[in-house]
Amino acid sequence: MKKSSVKKSAVLACSLLSSFLFASCNQESNENPKYPLPTSREESSIYLDPIENIPDNFIRGMDASSVLSEEKSGVKYYNFAGVEQDVFKTLAESGVNYIRLRVWNNPFDKDGNGYGGGNNDVATAIELGKRASQYGMKVCIDFHYSDFWADPKKQFAPKAWKDMDIDKKSEALADFTKDSLVQIIKSGVDVGMVQIGNEINFGLAGETKIINIMKLLRSGSGAVREVSKKLKKDIKIVVHYTQIMDAAGIDRTAATLANMKVDYDIFGLSYYPFWHGSYQNMQNVVKNLREKYNKTVIIAETSYCYTSEDGDGFGNSISGKGDTVPGYPATVQGQAWSVRDVFAKSFEAGASGVFYWEGVWIPVGKCDREANAPIWEKYGSGWATSYAKDYDPDDAGLYYGGCSWDNQALFDFTGHPLPSLNVFKYLRYGSTAPLKVDAVPDVYSACNVGSALSLPENVAVIYNDRSKNKELSVEWNKAEVNSIDTNKEGDYAITGKLEDGTEATVYVSVKMLNFVKNSGFEEEDTSVWKITFDGEKNPSDFQKKADDAHSGDVSLHFWAADNFSFTVEQKLTGLENGTYRLSVFAQGGDAKKESTMELYAKTKNGEQKEPFMITGWKDWKKPTIQNIKITDGTLTFGVRTKLNAKAWGTFDDFTLNRIGD
Repeated sequence: MKKSSVKKSAVLACSLLSSFLFASCNQESNENPKYPLPTSREESSIYLDPIENIPDNFIRGMDASSVLSEEKSGVKYYNFAGVEQDVFKTLAESGVNYIRLRVWNNPFDKDGNGYGGGNNDVATAIELGKRASQYGMKVCIDFHYSDFWADPKKQFAPKAWKDMDIDKKSEALADFTKDSLVQIIKSGVDVGMVQIGNEINFGLAGETKIINIMKLLRSGSGAVREVSKKLKKDIKIVVHYTQIMDAAGIDRTAATLANMKVDYDIFGLSYYPFWHGSYQNMQNVVKNLREKYNKTVIIAETSYCYTSEDGDGFGNSISGKGDTVPGYPATVQGQAWSVRDVFAKSFEAGASGVFYWEGVWIPVGKCDREANAPIWEKYGSGWATSYAKDYDPDDAGLYYGGCSWDNQALFDFTGHPLPSLNVFKYLRYGSTAPLKVDAVPDVYSACNVGSALSLPENVAVIYNDRSKNKELSVEWNKAEVNSIDTNKEGDYAITGKLEDGTEATVYVSVKMLNFVKNSGFEEEDTSVWKITFDGEKNPSDFQKKADDAHSGDVSLHFWAADNFSFTVEQKLTGLENGTYRLSVFAQGGDAKKESTMELYAKTKNGEQKEPFMITGWKDWKKPTIQNIKITDGTLTFGVRTKLNAKAWGTFDDFTLNRIGD
């Protein structure tokens, strides 16, 4: 069989397995009979590949918690025909089958002023949930068990629970869950899931001890089961965590939940591709939770930006400039691809659904912070109001204001749906569109001071159909290029045109370049460094501890109980011939007079050395070797040490600059 056939068969088998896993853990249908999904590929203004075998009842969720405060602030939502329409109907028409709504216990101060972020109390959840249910969508109730935002940074207890011990708090949490859930369901909300806590990696309702967190989770879970039985309604229980990059940490959490006998159905994960690492790691985490712990898994939160513009004058969490994921530009098409791929990769790994976070949170006015501020304060349509300062003094109290998410919404700044909203209904069969250039990513070029400038002859072009992506030749503006002075440091933006007329930009930085690879040890792959030592045990390690690093978080740390010696070394090839300068930062202590340390540089012409010694914590030494002549493009350099027992310290920020011919 041809390799291509083998690959296709493997992909098909994986896809079919994912379908089986999904069906086995998701017996209840999430399909919306009021708004059936397409049965074939459709023409659109965005291009998307289909996700083979993804079932129609795969959870295609949307967190829409901010809608009511937005509407009170004057925001209007429209359908694709440009007609004003209930946003929940537009979501349903676009393939969304599940709505997620956060619930805070009491998001108001003593005078009744809302904390903002939607002022999402139980009454708000009821009003929004009824509208979602009206259009055939199920609802996930997301209890934060706090009066305001609960996330990895903070898990404040509700004001009413502040002075309770763990037993009383556990009872209060159960009562609040039961009372709220009964109200919500009896009001006509079709609740299919309940989330007991939000991103609870480091706490819940003011508790940080694992044993107390688990007790609260058991109380919340038991309350949901009681209501489910009483009202004869099948409600799935979700636990929600983030920090997905720490796969081992997620595994330990799942093990703790099992060992502490927390009763739940679904493990929810936050996965924002611009913050939370690779698709592969996400898939590994999902697979591990399914296979090792036999749990249904969902991506409880994700999103992506469609523009680099700010809609309300408050600024954005993701700017869309330099902080996007490679291959996914800050465009409507780039947003659509990102959403589609999160669905595809999670489905391949056996997940049962994905929720997009706050795709409806848009500006309440024009890009004018001063004009919008009174609206945010009055209706709670910004992320926080000044009224939250007593409850959350260190975050909301200092940085209250508007929405930092408007460039990640699935509606434009005026409330009209973006074509990317339809990704939810295009998942299974995809969509077609006329081929066009979607983006030309900005190019960045660095030039060493005193060296000749070299600009790329070709640049990458991203098309809406990414199978057509390619490089095209570019002609840079000669006048702008000639204005660059390479004899001194400076930054420049040079424009150019591709062969098809498309514009491109290269950002040129003239500076003293550092030619050392992984110079501060921040990159996980440290194989460019060779460490040799006497004895059986390496006295050095790559330590992640910002207090001991000269910059960043990581440094090369050393210590041993007995006398020790070691060398850290790197070899560079392909350097431009010329004169160089080498330096390193070092700090530490308890080194005796007989100890030695030296920075060295070896070329074909011989070796240069610079001795130094550590003299105290954070008393950074910077040994430097000047005028290193490189004539064959090769340099071997490093630090040699011979130290007494219990001497300690760190090396960081090796620097090699070319300083002349």
